[in-house]
Amino acid sequence: MYRLTNELYFPPVDSASTEGILAFGGDLSPERLLLAYRSGIFPWFNIDEPIIWWSPNPRMVLFLDEIKVSKSMRNILNRNVFKVTFNQNFSAVIRNCQKIVRPGQDGTWISEQMISAYEKLHELGHAMSIEVWQEEALVGGLYGVDLGHVFCGESMFSSVSNASKVAFVSLVNHLKSNQYQLLDCQVYNEHLASLGCREINRDDFIKLIKMTV
Repeated sequence: MYRLTNELYFPPVDSASTEGILAFGGDLSPERLLLAYRSGIFPWFNIDEPIIWWSPNPRMVLFLDEIKVSKSMRNILNRNVFKVTFNQNFSAVIRNCQKIVRPGQDGTWISEQMISAYEKLHELGHAMSIEVWQEEALVGGLYGVDLGHVFCGESMFSSVSNASKVAFVSLVNHLKSNQYQLLDCQVYNEHLASLGCREINRDDFIKLIKMTV
């Protein structure tokens, strides 16, 4: 595993371990984070660990035209059960994602260090949030890194049924209407697969990233 220094550099992604771990160390500066995402790399580490950088193979993605929206979800969207906004409260979204209890995870990987780093990216126009409201309450949302024609999803939350799905579908509709090419979902999970996401080879993912950013 490569140990990063102050130099703004990442080793080739094909040197990652079987699990997808590429390097550790470095920092979470906007410059390093953008270099990472544009290279198919992302940070993911627990609070008591050094910064760990990942580039898993295969990679979970959504080709936007492949999204699966159930009939019941279309009905919810058509009835305007929720109000959806973009970039209205990035900090509230990421902090709600921090609080979500996830099965199989002891605590959260969204540390104060991570929050500060992504809030800075948001201030610079490189991170986006989607908020889902019911009446005046924030009940769901997601955030991620915006590379221009590729959006890299980071985390989502929901405090009422269907709110995170509404955020996801609304994001995809926004990306499609703005000529984005791809939604990066990082690693496999069943929920994402049910929405149309699928795994592709890392080399193919890197080629797509290089073509679009």
